[in-house]
Amino acid sequence: MRLLLDECIPKRLSREFADQEVRTVQQAGWGGLENGRLLSAAEREFDVFITVDQSLQFQRNISGYSIAVVVLEARTNDIEDLRPLMPRVRELLAELRPGQVVRVSGEAVT
Repeated sequence: MRLLLDECIPKRLSREFADQEVRTVQQAGWGGLENGRLLSAAEREFDVFITVDQSLQFQRNISGYSIAVVVLEARTNDIEDLRPLMPRVRELLAELRPGQVVRVSGEAVT
């Protein structure tokens, strides 16, 4: 599984996915791209895009892309707030389908 971490996610979070191929938007050379252009570039090389951007799915019709999106819902985008969500994210990876958006919070998956 190839994962792309959004610019707003700490790079250190990639350590939570030891069994996956993980890159950040910056490492891919796509820093500063708008969501539409970013998703178009990402879908050619990645299976899942992980972000904390709560409005992404309302700005773009994700179902038209061949990449799944995981939206992390935490108090902040600090690694200490995101790390507790990672066990659930790792569980979901095998179930995700292209064009699917999944929101993961400390309480539930929607």
